[in-house]
Amino acid sequence: MERTETEKLERYMRGLFDLPSIKVVKRPQKDDSAEVYIGEEFIGVLFRDDDDEDDDDVSYSFQMAILGFDLAED
Repeated sequence: MERTETEKLERYMRGLFDLPSIKVVKRPQKDDSAEVYIGEEFIGVLFRDDDDEDDDDVSYSFQMAILGFDLAED
């Protein structure tokens, strides 16, 4: 992903979740995905899907793992 693309995705996610601390960062050595952070904490990966090579048919999927111990009640 190019920087302009990650910037658009970052603006979209910040508005969607009303969370200005979300960052979308290009992954090293990967062209089809970007890492998503809240502040300094990694939360997931955004994948770009453009199988048809048509810029009008691009979609993105966000994958976030939630670990069981993260759900533990105090």
